[in-house]
Amino acid sequence: MKISASLILNLFIFFAFQSIEGQNLSLKIVGQDSLQTKTIDSIGYQKTFKDFKSLKSQIQTLSNKLQQAGYIELALGELTKSSQKQLELTIDLRKKYHSIFIYNYSNYFTEEELKNVSHTIEPEYFVIPIPKTEATLDYLNSILVNKGSPFSTLKLQNIEKHNTQDLKAELTPTLSNARTIDNIIVKGYEKFPKSYLKHLLKIKKGNIFNIEDLKTKTSRLQSLQFANELKSPEVLFSKDSTNVYLYIEKAKSNSFDGFLGFGTNEENNKLEFDGYLNLVLVNNLNYGESLRINYKSDEIDQQTFNINLNLPYLFSSPLGTELELNIFKRDSTFTTTKQTANLFYQLNPNQTIFAGITSIKSNNLLNTNFNNLKDYSSTFYNIKYEYIKNNQDANVFRLNFALKASLGTGYREENNVKTNQNRAKLHLEKSFFLNQKNSFYIKSNGAILFSDNYLTNELFRFGGVNSIRGFEENSIEANAFGVLNTEYRYLLSQNLYIHSIIDVAYFENDNINLKEKLFGFGFGFGLFTKSGLLKFNYANGKNDSQQFKLSDSKIHLSLTATF
Repeated sequence: MKISASLILNLFIFFAFQSIEGQNLSLKIVGQDSLQTKTIDSIGYQKTFKDFKSLKSQIQTLSNKLQQAGYIELALGELTKSSQKQLELTIDLRKKYHSIFIYNYSNYFTEEELKNVSHTIEPEYFVIPIPKTEATLDYLNSILVNKGSPFSTLKLQNIEKHNTQDLKAELTPTLSNARTIDNIIVKGYEKFPKSYLKHLLKIKKGNIFNIEDLKTKTSRLQSLQFANELKSPEVLFSKDSTNVYLYIEKAKSNSFDGFLGFGTNEENNKLEFDGYLNLVLVNNLNYGESLRINYKSDEIDQQTFNINLNLPYLFSSPLGTELELNIFKRDSTFTTTKQTANLFYQLNPNQTIFAGITSIKSNNLLNTNFNNLKDYSSTFYNIKYEYIKNNQDANVFRLNFALKASLGTGYREENNVKTNQNRAKLHLEKSFFLNQKNSFYIKSNGAILFSDNYLTNELFRFGGVNSIRGFEENSIEANAFGVLNTEYRYLLSQNLYIHSIIDVAYFENDNINLKEKLFGFGFGFGLFTKSGLLKFNYANGKNDSQQFKLSDSKIHLSLTATF
């Protein structure tokens, strides 16, 4: 209920005669009895003012709050002067109403949409507490906006008593025409791949305009290596169009990674070195593509070359392709070449499924059947699933969780003899953040090859800095293995962290009837420099029948530079 015009006029006249404009004023508001006064005080109001205008505004504000609390029939008394600078107002709260029955909703809202605001929903009406009336109308109006009517409004009309404790009213919306997206303008990174707008963010021309839905979709940009969202999307409405503005920046996503490793040769006690280079080029053509080139030279005269090309959203379709070439050479013993071609479909920003084929060809360079080495070729038909989730707000440890699982079925052919084979691989990573400085990291890798018999040059090879630490690179051969890496990490500063190394592995090599457990222990640190991330690992490895020897320790240095 509003203050009458005559009362306001009398107040102005009263204060004009008293000539107190510019003085500090105080206000005291009381009810008809002590209980009403206690209710008014519980809501609270400002009691001192510099001028009469702010005092009048405070009375109106308090009146609105009381009405929203259910005292819709309150009556304002006369404003009287209790002293030179203090005014007193009496308010009669009268009866308090508790709920309001709102009719005429079914043409605009479903019962499911109303469950967030009401526990009593009938086909003809729904009931809400009177204090929640304003919040309920705001919520319902947001639903209309999300349905493509950004200029819709809601109000309650024909308010009257429903019974002695409740009110009833009719819900009356004013609907605007539904808006659809007419133009999408990218600011900051104008060459952002259009296929990512369509398939990853799922923002297209003709979509019903919904600002909250837009914010949800653009948050998916945080899953990309090569782009960041600068701020929330904005919209410009004109008479006949709706223009959406996306604010995106291109991020540094290329990286160069390498390490230098050294250890003591057990046979001649000489210091030996090994190295590793990894080049990753991402989105240099503004297509979202990635190219990974990896070269590794191991201390036991092994060489590995791997190249991987990932092309998403081919020809603006939801499908992408992944091509991979791997060449492995062990001294003068054998070489193995593996080629893989996959088609993939990204289910959402975190999940991707793959299907493809792998062709393997291996040559025995000794030209003798030494140590079960033979020329062979293999073909596998594969399916793969990936789930990767990053910490959007993390500056140091961005990976939260990763799962990669693949299955392959096919055959091996050697000397015109075909052998059916199946294989499975699993990769898991997870970071547990205890607080801002402490975290725990685990990684698990495993693979198994099912076959009637095995050739030495087709076995899995593992060991080293990217597998079980404390062992030579790719020095362990197995037809089945599992590796568990753990690190307790402590963040000393924003640029430096230290970590423990506790690794465990189990493998089987049926060719030599070997089943063995391996252990790796050590420590390391990571330092963020101007050049990139410098990593240091010191690890000592042993099997379950050996004692630790300092001479078996491995030290690995690596530097990952982003550009």
